[in-house]
Amino acid sequence: MKKVLVFAEVKDGKLRNVSLEAVAAAKRAYAGCEIIGAVFGDGDLKPFAETLAHHGADRVFLVLNPALKSYTTDAYTQAFMNLVAEVQPDAILMGHTAIGKDLAPKAAARLRLGLISDCVDLKSEGGEIVLTRPIYAGKAFEKRKVTDGMLFATIRSNNFKLDPAHIDTGRRANIIELRPEIKQLRTILKEVVRKTSGAIDLTEAKIIVSGGRGVKSEQGFKVLYELAEVIGAGVGASRGACDAKFCDYSMQIGQTGKVVTPDLYIACGISGAIQHLAGMSNSRIIVAINTDPEAPIFKVADYGIVGDLFEVVPLLTEEFRAILGNRRD
Repeated sequence: MKKVLVFAEVKDGKLRNVSLEAVAAAKRAYAGCEIIGAVFGDGDLKPFAETLAHHGADRVFLVLNPALKSYTTDAYTQAFMNLVAEVQPDAILMGHTAIGKDLAPKAAARLRLGLISDCVDLKSEGGEIVLTRPIYAGKAFEKRKVTDGMLFATIRSNNFKLDPAHIDTGRRANIIELRPEIKQLRTILKEVVRKTSGAIDLTEAKIIVSGGRGVKSEQGFKVLYELAEVIGAGVGASRGACDAKFCDYSMQIGQTGKVVTPDLYIACGISGAIQHLAGMSNSRIIVAINTDPEAPIFKVADYGIVGDLFEVVPLLTEEFRAILGNRRD
């Protein structure tokens, strides 16, 4: 029986959705395989193991060490290499997150494996595992397969749907504790300073309201936050808005920022430079609001509104509030 190892990432005390998507992808592509989850940290990690079991993990390793409480490249790489030696998997999957993009290449190099990164699809075709990933800033897609050795891949959030019907809350997994020795750390994490656009992680958000230079100022983002609050969205920005100091760079979406794939992306005052499109063009539905009818953003938009965002967005907010039953008194 083949074994697929899924590195399950924890953020803010919760398993990231992309880790559960990786389990779902493994179940779909490797029929009848053993899915092995792994959670790194320090303390009580059993609730995460239970969640992984509910989604299909057969075994879950709790990799414990005080050095794993927060992510550092050295500590996690050492622990990950210990885990791989223990499991001896046929394939490794993890999320294409900030941690995944840092850990996966280093681990792949030490394992002397090729890495297929940022995959948006993974399936079995003719008995072979085929992975699909975007290239040329999302303008095209390529298919890859591993012909020799272990498969090692990172997957993009929101591309492998979780089917509630396949979640079994009565399911249990074999839980194993692994306490690797971690030594010779070159970095020590003393403090984490967070700058975020809100409680919703943009890379996993189902809805995103994003602003560009057309927002005009930091105060201009207020109308976007009001709309986001009503519809349960995250708030992002173009690089232009970040460069103009309207918002923090942690909100940046694009080729040099976050890559997102929400179900709904509302672009407000964003012209649609190619660098921004690279980070959001694979959204399922794109709504563009811009005063310029020739703005490039309209070429990728499913719905376009030519108008002033400061007039359009408040109207949308009130309409959504009425539909959702949240109209103010």
